[in-house]
Amino acid sequence: MNITELLATRGLNVNDRIKMLRHQVSGYDLYDIYKQNRNHFEVYQSTQGKTRLNCNYVVSFIGAPHGHAVFVGVYKIKGAKPMSEVKPPRNFPYMELIERAETWYDMVRCKGYEDLIDRVVIDWGQSERSWHQWLKSDKPKEIVEIRPAGFVKHFPGFLEFSLNYADLKTMIRNPVANREWHILLKSVAGVYLILDRKTGKQYVGSAYGADGILGRWRSYAETGHGGNKQLIEKVNSSDDYPGSFMFSVLHTLPKSSTKDEALEWERLFKNKLGTRAFGLNTN
Repeated sequence: MNITELLATRGLNVNDRIKMLRHQVSGYDLYDIYKQNRNHFEVYQSTQGKTRLNCNYVVSFIGAPHGHAVFVGVYKIKGAKPMSEVKPPRNFPYMELIERAETWYDMVRCKGYEDLIDRVVIDWGQSERSWHQWLKSDKPKEIVEIRPAGFVKHFPGFLEFSLNYADLKTMIRNPVANREWHILLKSVAGVYLILDRKTGKQYVGSAYGADGILGRWRSYAETGHGGNKQLIEKVNSSDDYPGSFMFSVLHTLPKSSTKDEALEWERLFKNKLGTRAFGLNTN
């Protein structure tokens, strides 16, 4: 099946003037921006430079590796006006991405596609630089994957990811869709890092026991703070938490490692990163 056929089954008139957009910016994780705050992504999408969205609808994707693109919604264009007449939201954190924009497009997200968002992945083809293309029945883009509901992303390796809090909760709550994450994180003990993206402060912790890193992170998914003193204070202090927390692995240890061995590695990384004096560790 291709994306044109799929959208047609959902009632989209594929013969209308529709463009497909594959968003990707060097140095920025647009998918993370989108998952953290869809409104921020939509502000970015609504601002364009010399590109003219001379269409009635856009089918929006975010670039993925290997020339793929992840579906994030269908939007109707209600109108356009010069950026000089628009004031971007004050809390928009990526002003550098829109500072050269010339036109603001008033877009409204269309209903009826919610269960496809984050799940449908297409092959964009070899022309990745051509990030806006017409939706054409005679040049369809094939669907290469339909991810299960609750899927976060493919596991890239223990030291090669940072997981935001929303994705951590989704991963923990959907073990079947994220089977790879559950198996691998449960297979090791180790030392992990929690980054407060609002302040830049860090917390170092360790995981050991029967469920390894997965078991420790499950407590964060359930409570937001995992029982840690300074993290509890943050969660209780502002609606920004625990949403501002990012989780990553610093070092893996064999599942058979003792508590003392894990704590020794934890102490080493606390000293390296200075998280007692300048971070979120209290001991």
